[in-house]
Amino acid sequence: MTSMHHGDIAIVGAAETTDIGVRPDLSVLGLHAEAARNALADAGLTAKDVDGVATAGPLALEVSHHLGIEPRWLDGTMVGGCSFMLHVRHAAAAIAAGAADVVLVTHGESGRSRVGVAPWAPNPASATGQFEAVYGAQTPYSTFTLPALRFLHERGMTREHLAHVVVAQRTWALNNPRAFRRKPTTVEEVLAGPTIAYPFTRDMCCVVTDGGGALVLTTAERARDLPGGDRAVYLLGSGESAEGPLVSQMADPGSFAAFRKAGEEAFRTAGISHADVDHLMAYDAFAHVPLYMLEDLGFVGRGESGDFVAEGNTLKGGSLPMNTNGGGLSYTHTGMYGMFAIQEAVRQLRGEAVEQLPKADISFVQGVGMFFAAAGSLVLSRHQG
Repeated sequence: MTSMHHGDIAIVGAAETTDIGVRPDLSVLGLHAEAARNALADAGLTAKDVDGVATAGPLALEVSHHLGIEPRWLDGTMVGGCSFMLHVRHAAAAIAAGAADVVLVTHGESGRSRVGVAPWAPNPASATGQFEAVYGAQTPYSTFTLPALRFLHERGMTREHLAHVVVAQRTWALNNPRAFRRKPTTVEEVLAGPTIAYPFTRDMCCVVTDGGGALVLTTAERARDLPGGDRAVYLLGSGESAEGPLVSQMADPGSFAAFRKAGEEAFRTAGISHADVDHLMAYDAFAHVPLYMLEDLGFVGRGESGDFVAEGNTLKGGSLPMNTNGGGLSYTHTGMYGMFAIQEAVRQLRGEAVEQLPKADISFVQGVGMFFAAAGSLVLSRHQG
């Protein structure tokens, strides 16, 4: 095997923690462990079958030790919320190269209850510590304001377009019992909500939750011999990129270079076109991010994303169903959302989603990390090739 693309690697296990939302009963490490055990059970495997572990914190070796795994491959790549897209890509490369046979990718965060969370403070020696944090750009909502306003201004869009994203995401969450926000809302109600940092009102910002998820990857050949082999999801293509740690120094605040580069590589390695995509999971920590993704990935033209969402194209029966679990705005957001986007893509391709699409053969999953710093893209399919 020489390639991690074109369906050679399969996701054979995928599961979230038993409950998500508010979990003061479990620490960060406990959330990792619960998700891992659920995913291994879903795959019909045990910890003894795993020889590779990837996570974005705590250390991969802490997770492996806690689960009783003796790894021969570890990945601790940490680039924020899209880390898990990169973990899948890296795990696929490791399996293809023979560096691992079965890789477990785990995530767990006590974003709401803060149980077992290490204290955080900006590094004053870092670029962001020297040139952004000292001026008050310390939180996601305050850091994202400038690019969001630039994006809207250049395209002649308004805050109503952001509100339409919220309403669309909430529509998908209404019937999802695991979603954190399930109350119906309108554009007017979203705009009338408390202002967090202009242009964002409360519902334009992600929820804050506890929870986790895990994935189990192996070769497509081995997947066929597993009890759940008929539920395997295949990796067709992937991409990763980064622009830099400073949002204030983006080459173009109205378009994210890493989205464009990672997305282009994912489409190229998968050998598909935009028309082949049935389902899009577009990381939505804030209401403007999916609009960037729609344009930077090439699903719509420049300046067309706002109306595309407002016209219902991302809803049930739309041309491109997006964030069908409710997304980070309504479903869950523990701090790093990428794992949950992958989980919903897997559910849709397996035919197991709460809001199951009538046709879901190929799902494109796009992640963002650290406020327009990094990006990861995956193309997943229910068919091997």
